[in-house]
Amino acid sequence: MAGNREFYYRRLHSLLGVIPVGLFLIQHLVVNNFAVKGEDSFNKAAHFMESLPFRYALEVFVIFLPLLFHAIYGLYIAFTAKNNATKYGFFRNWMFVLQRITGVFTLIFIAWHVWETRVQAAFGAEVNFQMMENILADPLMMAFYIAGVVSTIFHFANGLWSFFVSWGIVVSPRSQVIATYVTIAIFVVLSYIGISTLFAFAA
Repeated sequence: MAGNREFYYRRLHSLLGVIPVGLFLIQHLVVNNFAVKGEDSFNKAAHFMESLPFRYALEVFVIFLPLLFHAIYGLYIAFTAKNNATKYGFFRNWMFVLQRITGVFTLIFIAWHVWETRVQAAFGAEVNFQMMENILADPLMMAFYIAGVVSTIFHFANGLWSFFVSWGIVVSPRSQVIATYVTIAIFVVLSYIGISTLFAFAA
């Protein structure tokens, strides 16, 4: 019985990492990338997202609650999983280890980012281009954000491969290799979008 419950928890954890959390990550990266077109473009995109109907309900039920479950259960997996990379050294075992490491670091980064933006907005601050420009003016904070963005995207892209496998979307060894290349491409493209956005704030 406990084994069945854990099986379903892991399935739910995997699903929520892609839908809706992963989709929100992509949307967040794309909207923020308006910064490369200048301050006005970013502010208009940010204000549009803030003006969406049922915004708070969407944030709670589509973003924060799924993310909270994914994070809490992910920590459980990270600290109870048996890592085999040092024994076997296979590519997928290293991806397994990195998935756990980036999961913990990504949680720290997201918590900090939410504190600096969403929580400050609740206290009356305006989330705009200038806010991010001020945050990223500190070289240490810029380095932290670059590491955080890359870690988050890696965790999503590699988790997407695990999702494909665990949900039976890719089964054969060949299809799993193709899925590896696809998820690597997703990682590279999204990383470019995320990093170019950060440098746009510091330009």
